[in-house]
Amino acid sequence: MTRVQAPPSRITAVDVVRGVAIFGTLGTNIWMFTDPNGPAALLPAADPSTFAGAVETALRTLANGKFLALLTLLFGVGLELQYRSALRRGARWPGRYLWRAALLFVEGLLHYLLIFEFDVLMSYAVTSVLVAHLIGRSERAVNRWIGAMTALHLAFIGLVTAALLGRSAALRTEPTDLYSHGSWPAQVAARADQWLAYRLEAIFIVPMSIALFLLGAKLHRAGVFAAGGQRLRNRLMLVGFGVGAPLNLLTAVAGPGWFMVDRYVLPPLVALGLLGLIPSLVRGTGPLHRGVTSVGRTALSCYVFQNLVAATLCYGWGLGLAVRLEAWRPWWTITAWALICTALMLLSTWWLRHHRRGPLEAAWHWAYQLPRRAGR
Repeated sequence: MTRVQAPPSRITAVDVVRGVAIFGTLGTNIWMFTDPNGPAALLPAADPSTFAGAVETALRTLANGKFLALLTLLFGVGLELQYRSALRRGARWPGRYLWRAALLFVEGLLHYLLIFEFDVLMSYAVTSVLVAHLIGRSERAVNRWIGAMTALHLAFIGLVTAALLGRSAALRTEPTDLYSHGSWPAQVAARADQWLAYRLEAIFIVPMSIALFLLGAKLHRAGVFAAGGQRLRNRLMLVGFGVGAPLNLLTAVAGPGWFMVDRYVLPPLVALGLLGLIPSLVRGTGPLHRGVTSVGRTALSCYVFQNLVAATLCYGWGLGLAVRLEAWRPWWTITAWALICTALMLLSTWWLRHHRRGPLEAAWHWAYQLPRRAGR
C-alpha cells in the first residue's frame, strides 16, 4: 500500500501536544481502571506513608486534572482552526459545525454507556456549540466571556470547597464488586441508572471548558505554536510552573477538603505551562516523535481505544487483572499505562501509513458528510 502523508495544513506541534494530552488522560484514568472498585475509586486511597503508596500518590497528583485542562485548551485550538477554515472557504459559520458537535455528543454518549463513566466528549460537544457562536466575536467580547466563565467556575468551586472543609469526615467512596466481578451488561445498566452521579463532573466543568476553549483559540491566534512564539511560550511556562505547580503541590498535600481546587482550579494553570513547554522541547522526527504525533492525529480513536483496552484488561468480564494484581500496585498500574501508550503509538503510526484518518475519525468524517450527500 502507498504510505499516506499527513495533510500539509496540519500543525505538527498541535498533534504532539494532543498526543501527550491523550497519554496524560490515561495517566489519570488508569488508577481507576486498575482499582478493584473501578471508577468508584475516583478519590485516591493509597497510603502515602508507605513507599508504594507515596509513589501512587505522587503519580496521581502529577496527572490529576492537568491533562484534562490541556486537552480542553487543545479543543479550543481545534475549534479555532475549523473556524479559520470555514472563513477561507467562504462557508457559513457555525453552519454545519453544529452537526459535527451533535456527532461528538453521540460518540461521547456511546463511550459513556458502553465503556467509561467519566467520558468528557459529551461535555465538549455541549461546550463547543456555545463557543462556536463566540469564537468570531471581538477580542473584548471574548475576554468578557472568559472572565465571566472563570468567575462562575471559581465561585462554584469555592462554595463546594467551603462545604468540604466544613465536614468533619473524610471523603470516601463505597466499595463495590461491580467492576471486579460484574458483567459488562450490569456495568452498562449501572451507568444508565447512575447517570447524574457520573455525569455531574461533565456538567459543572462546562464554564471552565468555555473559558479554556476560548483561551486556547486566543493563544493559537497569538502564535503559541509558531516558530516565533517562544516568548509567549516562556510566559506560559512561568505561569504554569512558577505559580500553578507550587500552589497545586500545596493543595495536593492539604487534605481531601481541597480536592476540588486541586483538580479544577490549579491544574489549568499547570496546563498552560505544559502548552508552552511541550512545543519548546519536542523536536526531530525519531520514532518517539512520530508515535506521539500519530496518537495526536488519531486522538479520538486513541482516547476511546485506550479506555476500552484498560477496561478489558482490568474488569471482571475481561482478564480481571485489577483483582489478580492488586498486591502489585502501583507497579503493575505503571506498567499497564506504559504498555497501552506504546501500543497506541505503534498502532496509530501503522494505521496512518495506510489511511488518512484514524478509524473513528474516518467513521465520523463519513457521518459528517451525510447531510451533504442527502442534499444531492
